[in-house]
This record gives sequence, structure tokens and C-alpha cells, in this order.
Amino acid sequence: MQRIRSRLEEVGSSLSICCDLSTIRSSPTINLAFSFYCSVIATPSRPQTIKFLKTSTSQAWIDQALANLDEVMLDHSHCERKAAGIAIKLMFLYPGDVALVEALTDIAQEELSHFKQVNQWLARRGVALRSLAAGPYGAKLRKHVRPNDPERKLDLLLVSALIEARSHERLGLLGAHCPDPELAKFYRSLMASEARHYGAYWVLATNEFGTDVVMPRLEELAIAESEILATLHPAPRVHS
Repeated sequence: MQRIRSRLEEVGSSLSICCDLSTIRSSPTINLAFSFYCSVIATPSRPQTIKFLKTSTSQAWIDQALANLDEVMLDHSHCERKAAGIAIKLMFLYPGDVALVEALTDIAQEELSHFKQVNQWLARRGVALRSLAAGPYGAKLRKHVRPNDPERKLDLLLVSALIEARSHERLGLLGAHCPDPELAKFYRSLMASEARHYGAYWVLATNEFGTDVVMPRLEELAIAESEILATLHPAPRVHS
């Protein structure tokens, strides 16, 4: 347990996130302990900071999202489904990695739970489920994933972490600015889980590859991620 606490303190400090260590119970792996008990605190007086996102989301995206809220919510539904699929794909790619399988099983289940909840909100608003053309964000970010292991595995984990980090930020912005109080509350309720997912991917990467390898590569990918979002995509999306 002390080893888990020490690791959480180290990682929490690196991520500039707040971990309530008093709530930590026994867990099969350090990864799961971090995934379940680490959360980001975000309030007007204490803004959330995720160090590895190089740029903050612009006001232009907030304005676009609020003006096209139903479409952004539909895209959010697709994002949750895709996030579950990414976690499952990684388990297929690395079935012998017990820590990865344990952590991503829980992430996949939680993403599908969010998928269901978003779909319920869409039904309440009279928005029919349908296909939606994806924005360029995910495809452009995945182009930076190197083709061969072990580099491929590292990049997949870090790209997933960055996507979750950006999702955390933007769902929080919807929670802060959405004019529907109930919907705003729903979006705020998702923030901690997005942070846990981000943390789980980060810890999986650092446990296997070490911070000396992870940090320079994360820096490169984070710069690429910010460049992709530098120009607002015309179609309103969670990651436009």
C-alpha cells in the first residue's frame, strides 16, 4: 500500500492533479489505484490544470459548441463509443499485459456507461442517433503513432492519454457554460472519470517505459495535439 501511495504522489505531482490519498483502498495494481482514486479538482477559484496539454481550448470552440449543442452531444456519443473501442483494441494488441488488461477493462466499461448516458440525454432532447462525419483530430493525432513496438505501444498509450485529457477539459467547459443546468451538471459529473482515464494511460506508460522515455515523447505528441487544434474545424465536434 505504501508503494501505491508513493507512486500516486509522484504521478499526481507530475500531472498537476489532486489525489485524495486518504480514500485509497487496496487495488490489484498501481494503475487501477490511480485510475479509480485520482480526480481533478476544477472550480472557478481553483481552475483545473493538465500540464501536458500545451494550449487551452479557445473561446471560439465554446461559442461553436454552445451554438450547436445537439450536434456536439451526438459527436460526444460517438466519442464515448470510440473510446471504449480503443481500450478494447489495446487489450487485443497486448493480451499478455495483465496491468493493461485490468485497467482498460474498467475504462472500456465506464466509456460504454457514458455512451449510454449520453444517448439517454440525446433522447430527452429529441435528437436521433445517426452517423456523423468525424473531425480530423483523431486521425491526425494517430498519424504520429510509430508503426512498430515497443514505440507503437508507447505512442498509443500517450495519444490515448492526450485525447482523454482534452476530453476532460472540454466536457468541463460544457459543464461550466451550458445554459441547461441539468445538462451542465451531467457534464461536470463526467470530468473526474475522464481524468482517471487520462491518469490510467499515463501510469501504464510510465510503469513500462519510465519517465525518461515517456516525458520527451509526450512533449512531442502534446505539441502535435495543440497544433491540430490551432485552427477551429468548421464542423462542431468535441475535438473540433
